[in-house]
Amino acid sequence: MRYRLTFVVGLALGYVLGTKAGRERYEQLKKSARQVAQNPAVRNTAETAAQQGRQYAGKAYHVVSEKVGDRVPDSVTQRVRSLRDHHTNGAAGDDWGTSNT
Repeated sequence: MRYRLTFVVGLALGYVLGTKAGRERYEQLKKSARQVAQNPAVRNTAETAAQQGRQYAGKAYHVVSEKVGDRVPDSVTQRVRSLRDHHTNGAAGDDWGTSNT
């Protein structure tokens, strides 16, 4: 019985100390991630990567549509067109909240 009680007390103490240390470390990581995300250089790089991704996706769409032709269902074609229109209508920002400057 004594060993069980010692084990349970040790387990509870380890849990409490571990959660406090884990929470502090989590808050540190969260703060660091926020600082990195707000860095202008990181934001510009992310915007550039997003723009290049959209360009490559557009090129890939054209290449695939030329090879596949009319075999693509109309529902897929309409969805792709609506997505392309969403990003090319001069919208100030994208889904990430970044601008296209």
